[in-house]
Amino acid sequence: MVLVFCLSCLLFLFLWRQTVGRKKLPPGPTPLPFIGNILQVDAKDIGKSFTNFSKVYGPVFTVYLGTKPAVVLHGYEAVKEALIDHGEAFSGRGHFPVAERINKGLGIAFSNGNTWKEIRRFTLMTLRNFGMGKRSIEERVQEEARCLVEELRKTEASSCDPTFILSCAPCNVICSIIFHSRSDYKDEHFLKLMEKVHLNVNAFSSPWMQIYNNFPALIDYFPATLKEVFDNAAFIKSYVLEKVKEHQESLDVNNPRDFIDCFLIKMEQEKNHQQSEFTFEALVATVFDLFGAGTETTSTTLRYALLLLLKHPEVTAKVQEEIDHVIGRHRSPCMQDRSHMPYTDAVIHEVQRYLDLVPTDLPHAVTCDIKFRNYLIPKGTTVLPFLTSVLHDSKEFSNPEIFDPGHFLDESGNFKKSDYFMPFSAGKRTCVGEGLARMELFLFLTSILQNFNLKSLVDPKDLDITLVAKGFTSVPPLYQLCFVPV
Repeated sequence: MVLVFCLSCLLFLFLWRQTVGRKKLPPGPTPLPFIGNILQVDAKDIGKSFTNFSKVYGPVFTVYLGTKPAVVLHGYEAVKEALIDHGEAFSGRGHFPVAERINKGLGIAFSNGNTWKEIRRFTLMTLRNFGMGKRSIEERVQEEARCLVEELRKTEASSCDPTFILSCAPCNVICSIIFHSRSDYKDEHFLKLMEKVHLNVNAFSSPWMQIYNNFPALIDYFPATLKEVFDNAAFIKSYVLEKVKEHQESLDVNNPRDFIDCFLIKMEQEKNHQQSEFTFEALVATVFDLFGAGTETTSTTLRYALLLLLKHPEVTAKVQEEIDHVIGRHRSPCMQDRSHMPYTDAVIHEVQRYLDLVPTDLPHAVTCDIKFRNYLIPKGTTVLPFLTSVLHDSKEFSNPEIFDPGHFLDESGNFKKSDYFMPFSAGKRTCVGEGLARMELFLFLTSILQNFNLKSLVDPKDLDITLVAKGFTSVPPLYQLCFVPV
């Protein structure tokens, strides 16, 4: 009887605290004790559940993924108002316990406060000023595009799964920027590194990862289930640390070669600052984040782009016609070409919109108590900007569920910008590698279509372009094609 009484009191206290806390937050579905709204959310397609909630509770609502509330922003107006109009207040990073265990609050993606501001500012400045009078980032991407074309030629027009090759290219670009070197597509160390990055990105997209992040106590109770994730992270970090030590031995402060050199020079400049954010641990964590964010996101988008082009050969033909007219067959594409290629630019934007790579964005958090649309959101509350609701808004895109490059073209065939285009998030937490990703997508895709015709193994009408999953990230289906030299 005493046990039942105590449990009843605990349950009553929990429900009372939850009810009091919910009064000031936006409305939402009634949560169950301890598990919240988990049973009402489809882990394989969270967005579908959020859309259904928005029809009942409006564009700003609260869900409990576990015991803690998360405020969901649905639709362009709500997302813009929060991330852009109140950018500073919504610039925090929400809890992601597994990532926090790996990076310990360091790096770019999952850090907060001054750590995030200092490292982000440095990374953006370094990427923008990269080259120091030598090869620019564009030249590095162009070089990798030529290597990619040569690897595709080796397939000799036979059928292949493009996943592996399309992962190598952006990974090599990141290696070039960070380590001042690229690797052959068959180099064993390079392949091992790429495999570890790939496995962890996929693991972070699994429904199980959502459960661990919403119930972090499970990480301690069932550590074996995450052993592979932590082991992969440890391998990547040890690889990076080895490269850092090599750079220390050959560093020339007057001639920085890459991102690591620039970071080491910054560390030396701030060695007397006790609160400096520039440490060995921060360097390793930052490089770790750059690998994860800069490899799989671009390769996944490229892979889905080729599938959509197979499905729509008429679109492919128009892009190749524009390539022939603007670039020709005898020189490599460059970024200056993009302004003269509105249709190709529109196709790439439409691929990103249609793919909707990160449906709910990485979790944000408010950095202070804020009154938002007559609701009081306490400091530290998790905020989920539902990017799908922006990229698939029927008010901006006439047929949001259909792949149509016309969504980014005006009546005269000129490229048409859209404020609703937010594949990289928006505001102060927008992806630090957005410029690099745009460059890679344009140069890699135009280089491929300049040199090859894409041949499907089945009738294009029978190709299935349905995404396999839409959890933390969208996952395209596997497929095969032939790269037939032009």
